[in-house]
Amino acid sequence: MNNVFIILNNLDNWKPYYETDTILTTNDYLEHRYTGDNPKLIINLTDSYSYNSEGYYCSLLGQARGHKVIPAIDTINKLETGTGMRMSLALQKICHQWITKNNINDTWHLNIYFGTCAEKGLEKIAHFIFENYPCPLLQVTFNNSNHNQIESIQAIPLSQLSDSEQDLFANALDNFSKKVWRVRRTTKPARYSLAILYDPEEKFPPSDKQAINKFLEIAKKMDIHAELITEEDSNRLMEFDALFIRTTTSLNHYTYHLAQLAAQNNMPVIDDPISIIKCTNKVYLSELFQKAKIPAPASLLVFRSNGDNNTYENISAKLGSPFILKIPDGSFSYGMHKVSNEKELDQALDKMFKDSSILLAQEFTPTEFDWRIGLLDGEPLYACKYYMAKGHWQIYNHAVTGKNLCGKWDTIPIYKVPTKVLETATKAGALIGKGLYGVDLKVVNGKAMVIEINDNPSIDHDVEDEVLGDEIYYRILNYFIHQLNKVHASR
Repeated sequence: MNNVFIILNNLDNWKPYYETDTILTTNDYLEHRYTGDNPKLIINLTDSYSYNSEGYYCSLLGQARGHKVIPAIDTINKLETGTGMRMSLALQKICHQWITKNNINDTWHLNIYFGTCAEKGLEKIAHFIFENYPCPLLQVTFNNSNHNQIESIQAIPLSQLSDSEQDLFANALDNFSKKVWRVRRTTKPARYSLAILYDPEEKFPPSDKQAINKFLEIAKKMDIHAELITEEDSNRLMEFDALFIRTTTSLNHYTYHLAQLAAQNNMPVIDDPISIIKCTNKVYLSELFQKAKIPAPASLLVFRSNGDNNTYENISAKLGSPFILKIPDGSFSYGMHKVSNEKELDQALDKMFKDSSILLAQEFTPTEFDWRIGLLDGEPLYACKYYMAKGHWQIYNHAVTGKNLCGKWDTIPIYKVPTKVLETATKAGALIGKGLYGVDLKVVNGKAMVIEINDNPSIDHDVEDEVLGDEIYYRILNYFIHQLNKVHASR
């Protein structure tokens, strides 16, 4: 069975490129004249995707057959209807700097080949547009204004590429779909393929190198082709069957965009975009806990627009003294301040309001350790006690380095965890979904209360896996297999 099929109107369009037996004509594909039922990917390079054209039906019927197709039918419809797209302010700034540097005074075009481009300095823009319009060949028309430079986005027929553009396309295709050209034909294909997204430069990743390597090792034993990808490889996402995000997630970030793209293409993903939305914002979680009557520390919202009303007296009257100020999307103990007087409050507000117009003030509930209950598919997976850093009120003390940066930990068998902790964690996790979560709790005066829910919980070697060992990796990877089996059974 081939991993990838490339569909063309005319085989002559492939003459400039090296030979491969993965090429099909539109008629071959539409009339089922090919071997293998489930190729990993269909790359539709037909000359036209217009409604009711053969190219349109290749993508439409491909999806009906359970094939992963690029461009998918929703992308084709967006291109056909001219659905607009706006870049972020940061990308608009990059674009305008490039326009100024190159003295462009009129509209201009950018060709995008599988998320890449020839123009140095515009790589992030090409990647962003491809993420939103995953189509092999795109031509984007820009204006030269300061903002909202995108005028239109259109697909380019392969047959219209010049010699130099053919080289760019061939290199982009080679990078996008390495399996077509580089996997030995005698190699038995894996049952499924899994992309593990990570950042090798991240200071506090959710999984350390040993754990990442363990995922790769166990995946191989389970007949899963697992491959590490970084942000730079993300235009290859559609080569895979599922996505496992092992770098810290946040909104307005490539991790969320990739989770969203995976979900749109019916790929199982941890963390899914809805879980990221719900978990990465402490303000949202606080409201969620109140509505569902989940025990949690008392809290209130602090608004930048309230100005002089944000006094220590007003806040401490409701939460006690001291209290904690949190930025909504902080992680690993970042973006948190313990406030004990008016001066500390003013300093914290001046700093934190630069990043967010709303902050969360929360009752200070000191404990020797926090519980972390890992949940997978709605069931407890592991339990840890994370102790506070030495001489500090948080698990991480970013004011120091070395061995005192974080506190100690104990990994506890599930059966030894207090029932009230497990029940509260499971009830809270159910508010988010059935993915992989880490529910943080404190036990205060005999009562379990939830601090937050993490959509991207730590799985580190010799920490979270200390009790289960390899079994924790098997269970997580088996979750992907179950989800993929459901996807395939529904086709």
